Amino acid sequence: MIDDNNLAQSLLVNKEDFRKTMETNARFQELMMMYRCAIREIQTKLEILNDEFKTKNQRNPIDSIRTRVKSPASIFDKMQRKGFEVSIQSIVNNLNDVAGVRVVCPFISDIYTIANLITSQDDITVLKIKDYIKAPKSNGYRSYHMIVEIPVFFTEGKVPMRAEIQIRTIGMDFWASVDHQLRYKKTIGADKDIEAIEAELLKCAQTVSETDCHMEEIKDMIGDFEKI
Repeated sequence: MIDDNNLAQSLLVNKEDFRKTMETNARFQELMMMYRCAIREIQTKLEILNDEFKTKNQRNPIDSIRTRVKSPASIFDKMQRKGFEVSIQSIVNNLNDVAGVRVVCPFISDIYTIANLITSQDDITVLKIKDYIKAPKSNGYRSYHMIVEIPVFFTEGKVPMRAEIQIRTIGMDFWASVDHQLRYKKTIGADKDIEAIEAELLKCAQTVSETDCHMEEIKDMIGDFEKI
């Protein structure tokens, strides 16, 4: 098990040096293993809830679950951007989203059903919630974010691990994925009308939002979608 007293590493200011060092650093690799285990704990809980819902109500509130652990380069970038010391101890202390779980649902109401079921689990502590569905970001981004802490049992005992859970509809996920590709496309330079591109992406986000709401209305018209 990682000893907090041994976590601190010397400050690394070069991303490539950090990446190379962490790839062979035993304590960093152990920490990443622990985050992967936390993800498995959360994913198992979600899959159980989805199975129960399917058995009781003949439908799944979860369309898909995707997981990831941040890469060393991504960790370095975030630490630098936030002004944190770039060290293993700083990762443990300051980053809540090294472990990430993305849950994609058919309907907006499913998002809140899943969020409430996660919150009700007595071994999960919800540390923070950001509801970008009720209050979208200025660029049109919509999703429901939760920072949670979950105990993971290792050979030397129980360790509380933090993770971010993002819950969104299929439409929200589609928009976010395509928006990310378009915004970070390397060919977008100073000669492009960035404001016009952002305005079009915002229009698309609004269209997706309207579609999500319409699909929810159709679901309610059918009227036989039960909840746990």
